Amino acid sequence: MTRASRRILYPAAATVLIATLAGAGGRPDGSAGFPIDMLPAAGLPAASVQDTTEVNWRRLAELNYRTGEKTDSLAALEGKLVKIPGFTVPLEDWASSATEFLLVPYVGACIHTPPPPPNQLVYIEMDEGKRAKMDGWNPVWVEGVLTIEMTNSVYGDVGYTITGHRVYPYEF
Repeated sequence: MTRASRRILYPAAATVLIATLAGAGGRPDGSAGFPIDMLPAAGLPAASVQDTTEVNWRRLAELNYRTGEKTDSLAALEGKLVKIPGFTVPLEDWASSATEFLLVPYVGACIHTPPPPPNQLVYIEMDEGKRAKMDGWNPVWVEGVLTIEMTNSVYGDVGYTITGHRVYPYEF
């Protein structure tokens, strides 16, 4: 591959990945393109895996982080088992695995640079005894129970919390 083609292909691939994670494009029915019962349960009962609702960042953006108002479709996700694609930001320096971290919509988003708005940040706290592998350069799916609440912390303002059940690589 020539340098010129890399300069064209890499940004194009990044754009497709960001659009995919944001919920743009994809299948009209919103399915991932494979039967949900083929997903590994990783300790979750099969019914739980099938009851998991896929949530994209456009849906999360429906939270008005200034007033706390949320749309009806967003409010319906409160307390539900969801899965959200994104990138991990460990809250400990140099952590290769963590029990708590942030999920962000794009690679490189961080609390040290201008962070995304609170409705585009998800604080993940893994179930007791579970750790998630941290690889901020590769997208992941996070599954867990969603809580919609504005939280002010040392990490910044965050609009969502998930009690994480599992984290696994995002596959196209």
